[in-house]
Formats: sequence, C-alpha cells, structure tokens
Amino acid sequence: MKINAKTKIVGLFGYPIHHSFSPIFHNAAFAGLELDFIYLPFSVKPADLKEAVQAIKSLNITGINVTIPHKEKILPYLDEISPEAKMIKAVNTVHNKKGKLIGYNTDGEGFIQSLRKEGKFNPEGKSVFMVGAGGAAYAISFALIRAGVKKFTFTNRIFDFERARVLFKHLKNTFKDRCELSLIDFDKRNSRQILGKVDLFVNATSVGMHSSDDQLLIDLDFFSPDVFIYDVVYNRKTNLLREAEERKLSSLGGLEMLLYQGALSFEIWTHRKAPIETMREALKQGGVG
Repeated sequence: MKINAKTKIVGLFGYPIHHSFSPIFHNAAFAGLELDFIYLPFSVKPADLKEAVQAIKSLNITGINVTIPHKEKILPYLDEISPEAKMIKAVNTVHNKKGKLIGYNTDGEGFIQSLRKEGKFNPEGKSVFMVGAGGAAYAISFALIRAGVKKFTFTNRIFDFERARVLFKHLKNTFKDRCELSLIDFDKRNSRQILGKVDLFVNATSVGMHSSDDQLLIDLDFFSPDVFIYDVVYNRKTNLLREAEERKLSSLGGLEMLLYQGALSFEIWTHRKAPIETMREALKQGGVG
C-alpha cells in the first residue's frame, strides 16, 4: 500500500480500540480493489468525542466507523442521520460528504445479510428469541422486524433488565403491531413451551467474549432440531456455538455480522462493491476466525 497526498483516510473511533479487527479486513479490501484508501484506528476518549468528530471535517477524513462507547453519544455532533440510525438511536458509520457528516447504522442490515447469505436462513415469517438489550440488540431487533419476522420474543439478564423494558417500549412505539412482540422475565427463558417454537435464537449479549464468562444463557435441549443459532460474539468460538455444533444445529458466529456491517460501511465510503471473500481471507491470515 502506497500512501501519498491523495490517499483518502477512513477509520474507527472507539475506546478502547486495540482489539478491533476492522483495520485488517478494510485495508485488505482497499488493496484488493487497488483503491487509494487507508483505514486507521483512533483511540477516542469519551471526553474528546466532540473534538474528534469536528476533526473529521478539518482533516478531510472520508469516513469513520463508530464503536463502544460512542455509538449513541455521537448523534448530536452529526449534520444528518439516516432514518434507520434515527430509529435505532445509534450510529456506527459516518460519511463525510463534501463537508457534511452523515450518520448511518449498518449493524442491523449486516446481521440480516450475513444470516441470509452465510446462514442460508430467511427470517421472514419466522419466530425469534433473543437475549440482550444493548446496542447490538437494538440494531438486530429492528432489522428482524423490518425483515418480516412473525414473532419476536426477548429477555435480558436480571442486573440489566430495565434496558429490556426500554427496548420493548421503543419497539412497540416504532412498529406498533407489525409482529407479535413479547418481553419475558429472564428466569422464565428456559421453557420448552417457548423455545420449542423458536426458529431463530440470537445471543445479542457480550457473554462468551471472554473464556472466563463463557456461560450458556439458554438450554439448547429445549429447541427444535430445525432452530438456527446466531451468536453475535465475534472474537472467539463460544460455548453456545460449540454446543450447537455438537447437537448438529445450524449456527453462525458474529464474525460474519462484523464482516457484512463493515462491507456496508465500505460501500458507503467508496461507492464500490465490497470484496467479502478478500475481507474474510484477510481475517483468516491474521489468525481470526
């Protein structure tokens, strides 16, 4: 990769940032398509977010991905926000379009595309059960309901259950009666009556990101043999995915969601089709996945 005065800069705002895989696959994609772009990680502390966003314009940065803890807090500093990002109340992609900062959220669509293309699973008309109520859960729940799921049931861990109530109210207000929507208590999640009718289970929590807290939040024995298991954790193979494989259940890990949401960001910045296989291969060569 040759860097010159014409090289366009994109990157990632987050804190901490050292764990990110995004520079690996984005820079591989730029190189593969011979695009004069470079992707850089920027460690932005919460107190410095406003100034960092202003620097996108002053430094003529083409675009930025946004991760924890900035996805919600960046909204007031942008010039325009896409309808989907407004609904989700979070931005993960910013495009500097002739000095105008436009915010998008590609997480939900990245989830749906990975589910359909890599998981060969069409969520339309299906019954979904999800655990989680954080940023990923917001994006995924919105995307699934827009994709036409018939029934959407979710819960969240007890210590953070209030967030689930807030998400439930937000979904109700946004989608009205577009699908059958249910919030259940966390201690009632392992019910054969509930799980036996589920077509898709999603772990949208961070459980499993570290081996020290890799517990099973759900009893897989209660699912039907046709259930699809999706774990949004992307940095390692979790116990949930291992247990699903042992039971020969269809499953997918969060690395695919990471790739597809990244591909959508790539396309916003470059107006070129993202080379998914090149991006995936770069992760493999980097020891990821």
